[in-house]
Amino acid sequence: MRTLTYAFTRRLLLGSLLFLTAIVFSNSAMAQESDEFSWWQSVKNRVDNIVDNGEGALYVSGLAHHGRHTYTAEKLAQLNEHAWGLGYGKTLRNDSGNDESLYAFVIKDSHDHPQYMAGYAYEWVYQIPNTPLELGGGYTAMLMSRQDYFDSVPFPVALPVASIGTKRVKLMFSYVPRFSGKNNGDVLLVFGRIEL
Repeated sequence: MRTLTYAFTRRLLLGSLLFLTAIVFSNSAMAQESDEFSWWQSVKNRVDNIVDNGEGALYVSGLAHHGRHTYTAEKLAQLNEHAWGLGYGKTLRNDSGNDESLYAFVIKDSHDHPQYMAGYAYEWVYQIPNTPLELGGGYTAMLMSRQDYFDSVPFPVALPVASIGTKRVKLMFSYVPRFSGKNNGDVLLVFGRIEL
């Protein structure tokens, strides 16, 4: 039964990705025919602005903390919490004073396999008065690839992000919420972003 469910889930995901790809390409064609303020053009303009005007940033990862109440002691003993990884991105401080980032990142996942991520992040930035420090909070939307999910087929993920640091150097956090049952989700990823 598990194999049937897995096979069905895999087909459903692949079918959904193909369907979404068809929609994106059809919207792309329609966007070219519509005015420059279309949704598609707005996304392209935002990406171009980050790529052209953003500061290069190095991402360094090192910790994936698994919730102690979510995982059994036996499972925790099997998991890797040293999520070493490296990435590169571009970050733009926009006209509202918030950060928009595009990034690509690879880390060692909880099972010591590579986890690939590429996406967009938006953080609302709050300056701490009388200091160079700032706090950030927002979200990331990305494509992720892991060996233990969908045979490494990239899948979409949206997660919260938070940060503390200066504009150039930040300690950042992202959280994967707990899924149903034990031994799944409830992971805090801690990483750094250093503008070059």
